[in-house]
Amino acid sequence: MAVAVTVGAAGAGLYTASNRNQVHAADLPAQAVGAQGQGKSQGEPAGVGEPANPPATLTSAPVQNAVLPFNAKLTSHDIPVEGGGVRTGGCSGALIDDNWIITAGHCFHDLRDNRIGGKPKYHMTVVVGKNKDSDSGGATRQVVDVRQSPLNDLAVAKLDTPITDIVPLTLDDQKAAIGKQLEFAGWGSLSATVIQQTDHLKRGRFAISAIHSSTYEAQPLATRTVENSPCPDDSGSPYFVSGDQVHGVLVAIEDAGPDCPQPGNETLARIDVVADWIHQQLGR
Repeated sequence: MAVAVTVGAAGAGLYTASNRNQVHAADLPAQAVGAQGQGKSQGEPAGVGEPANPPATLTSAPVQNAVLPFNAKLTSHDIPVEGGGVRTGGCSGALIDDNWIITAGHCFHDLRDNRIGGKPKYHMTVVVGKNKDSDSGGATRQVVDVRQSPLNDLAVAKLDTPITDIVPLTLDDQKAAIGKQLEFAGWGSLSATVIQQTDHLKRGRFAISAIHSSTYEAQPLATRTVENSPCPDDSGSPYFVSGDQVHGVLVAIEDAGPDCPQPGNETLARIDVVADWIHQQLGR
């Protein structure tokens, strides 16, 4: 997938793509929202100033839910839209270093849905280490820099303050085999039309069904529901292998898929083909 991906070109299958049949719950009833997935990219939207980053919210309490503590929920409430105004959007992701998370590249974009990097032009809040919004503990940070993958729809985002009490996912550097089973975890919507991030972590299991140069296809191992498969705002969700539900190896992230919860394969951005690039961005 080329760097100059236009989110809207992927149609309804791209979980952050423009779709006139979708509206974001946070914007009802005043406005129909044109983006399914996350908060757009951090390019310089025309006529939009650069907001000051609010101070990070530092949580001193330990992570109360030790299950999949590396999961990340991304939310923005000031994404500029063409013609003026702002909208709400979100994505999912995972912690891969004390200072960095990984998510879908199209989670950061300009007014025309083109993926862009650098300092975000709107606020993107990241919550790591919770299974429910109501959980205590966890860590809340702001994204201050984004690096877009040169090969697929993937980005790494730097946090304003390190997270030192959660073990990040490690990166898979080997091509996965057909049939390899992966766990999925995301904070996406429970509807394909009225978009609102869920208040709890969704989980499911998938198996790799096809391998392409920079992506995998994956099929669900159970009948699809909105609770066990990706929907809008699940862009960037990790697909991983974990033996203890605390540590894990990241194999891929959510890129695109069918309207949830309809049958069909998910398209995943491979980690192994950009593992060296990711390590370089992280200064390893």
